[in-house]
Amino acid sequence: MALKCGGVQRNGSSGSRLPIAILVFFSVLAPLVFFVGRGLCISDQNSTQSGFSKQKVDWSEGSALQSFNLFTKEVIDVVTTRTDDLGSLSVDSFRKGNLSASSKFVGVETLVEDDAVSKATDLKQETSQDKEGNFHDDDHTHDAPAKILRRQLRDDRHERRAADLAQQDEKATVKLENAAIQRSKAVDSAVLGKYNIWRRENENDKSDSTVRMMRDQIIMANVYVNIAKLKKKLDLQQELQIWLKEIHHDLGESTSDSDLPHSAPENTKAMSKVLSKAREQLYDCKLVTGKLREMLQTSDEQVRRLKKQSTFLSQLAAKTIPYAIHCLSMRLTIEYYLLPLEKRKFPRSENLENPNLYHYALFSDNVLAASVVVNSTIMNAKDPSKHVFHLVTDKLNFGAMNMWFLLNPPGNATIHVENVDEFKWLNSSYCPVLHQLETAAMKEYYFKADHPTISGSSNLKYRNPKYLSMLNHLRFYLPQIYPKLDKILFLDDDVVVQKDLTGLWSVDLHGKVNGAVETCGQSFHRFDKYLNFSNHHISQNFDPNACGWAYGMNMFDLKEWKKKDITGIYHKWQNMNEDRALWKLGTLPPGLITFYGLTHPLEKSWHVLGLGYNPSVDKREIEHAAVIHYNGNMKPWLDLAMAKYRPYWTKYVKYDHPYLRNCNFSD
Repeated sequence: MALKCGGVQRNGSSGSRLPIAILVFFSVLAPLVFFVGRGLCISDQNSTQSGFSKQKVDWSEGSALQSFNLFTKEVIDVVTTRTDDLGSLSVDSFRKGNLSASSKFVGVETLVEDDAVSKATDLKQETSQDKEGNFHDDDHTHDAPAKILRRQLRDDRHERRAADLAQQDEKATVKLENAAIQRSKAVDSAVLGKYNIWRRENENDKSDSTVRMMRDQIIMANVYVNIAKLKKKLDLQQELQIWLKEIHHDLGESTSDSDLPHSAPENTKAMSKVLSKAREQLYDCKLVTGKLREMLQTSDEQVRRLKKQSTFLSQLAAKTIPYAIHCLSMRLTIEYYLLPLEKRKFPRSENLENPNLYHYALFSDNVLAASVVVNSTIMNAKDPSKHVFHLVTDKLNFGAMNMWFLLNPPGNATIHVENVDEFKWLNSSYCPVLHQLETAAMKEYYFKADHPTISGSSNLKYRNPKYLSMLNHLRFYLPQIYPKLDKILFLDDDVVVQKDLTGLWSVDLHGKVNGAVETCGQSFHRFDKYLNFSNHHISQNFDPNACGWAYGMNMFDLKEWKKKDITGIYHKWQNMNEDRALWKLGTLPPGLITFYGLTHPLEKSWHVLGLGYNPSVDKREIEHAAVIHYNGNMKPWLDLAMAKYRPYWTKYVKYDHPYLRNCNFSD
């Protein structure tokens, strides 16, 4: 029983372990067997495929080698070496090396045919020489052939690159030099003079090398004359003076070698010999340097003196009326006062106060200048019959101005001439300028300006007689002169009209009084150029960087003028400037003050300035301008006018007119 029970117990135990064993087998061992078997299968397949691939690659390499059997081993080494030197060809390599693909990449055929074959041949020769006992440089005796070949390729590549860069630099230099030469040829020689560092002697028709050498000889001869005198070498001093006189005589006023006389080359050689002799006997570095410095200081003082004299003469020339214009005015005046009274009147006087027409104000004492303004305006007007010209002159030129336009009426346009001296309301009690001109201080300023104690006596610009004339200040009294007009275009007598100006009457001034072209550019022609900002009256009321504008062509709205009492503003500031502490004389500074904040800027093409002082005004701007202005001293009717600007003015002068011929006017 006990045995049975024990057997039963053993059977029960084994029966309980069997399910557990089965469970462990299927949960652990079965997956393990599965994955191991799968791995062996995959490994076998991969080995089979890799063997096949290897056979395939070996077959491809064999085919390639068979196809390249026509190249020697050295050639293949060259190709391999060249490829190793170049590195991998990629966009990054081109970008980093700053090289183009064409300069970086070399075709296989070119390498093999042109470079590799020759290098392989050189390598064979070097190898055979090594076998025969020849030697190379000590530093590379034991280098491998491939390394030698690579070094040679690298050196050749560097040499070619250096040659290319040198050639490019030379081409760039030549190109820049040629461009500079072309630009220098386009520059006006009157402005820069003849000397140009880019000039080539073989391109210059009038070489001045001999002239410059002769001038240098004169300088050195003067130095040695002084030294010879100091050292009592009288014979050498006399010889230098003789040849100095000859060189001066030959040089004369010559500016180019072609202007020199035939004796100049021989005299120049003789002077060179004398200077060599003087240098051998007299040369002393300290003395020569001192004499040259002394001559430089003397020349500098002379230049300053001549510059001051030139300024004075140019101002004097600008103030002076040419003889021909004075002759014209006198002849016309005589003719006018010989006319009966009924023939002294202009037609169409009913248009003078018609606000629907185009009215112009022109104040001048120059008959010829006024005629150019009127003629150019009428010739370029679309409908001259709608244009009315209001001329005001002084008593001296009143008869001449009337007579000229009676003899030469401006077509269907209306014209009227008045005498400023007949404006009885314009007196010293009403006008501050007239009151100031009568003061002793102003008379001393004008008529004793050469006295050294007079403040600002060196500035001749502000002593022009035009500042004494009331014609220059009438522009501040337009509503008083023309009370029935709404708008009027003010023109200076040194302008030329090139286009129809009727479009200015339709410009909206946006409630402003003055329509003008602004003249400021960067720091030029701003308020601080004209006004004294050290004075608190100026600094507290105006902006020093405010943009200036130009007189010469101005559209004035006379209705707004009356509303804002522009004339009263002008009187206020003019009274404050009796001692000229706010601005110097003239009409532009008080104009800038009076119309401050009341000026509407016009398009620059309406009014181009600078033809009386600026030699570099753009020709295209001149030709496209409606009005060109000869502001400055170089007026077109003067001899000192700039020749290239004068034809724009002379085209409106009737040089064949009998009065002009009798007064010797010439184009």
